Amino acid sequence: MNANDTFNTVNEITTKGVERMSSLGELTLRIFERLAARQVDAMNLAVEHSVRLTKLATEAKGLNEFVKGQAEAVKDFSERVMGESKLNLQLAGQTRDDYRVWFEKSLAEVSADLRKAVPAV
Repeated sequence: MNANDTFNTVNEITTKGVERMSSLGELTLRIFERLAARQVDAMNLAVEHSVRLTKLATEAKGLNEFVKGQAEAVKDFSERVMGESKLNLQLAGQTRDDYRVWFEKSLAEVSADLRKAVPAV
């Protein structure tokens, strides 16, 4: 391998490295957007629950109705939070899989590039 070939190989490896880092940044941004959407959903759930409890407190005809309404609201809220938690766990698993796929693909590319660059001994 002459100096020109070495320069071209180093240039190619560097370019591919930058492309890999850009794809990692894009992956991280997509994951962040998904997580931000989940945060918004969680905040909306909390606001809905607060509005429901406030409405109940102002419209209840007596203590029994208020307590019964609170119990129903807490039960509904708990069920929805449990559903949100399951979705978040699925998102975490998908995120793990996305990063693993990126890593395995990138590692295979780097290995292939190094095999081409370093002659067999």
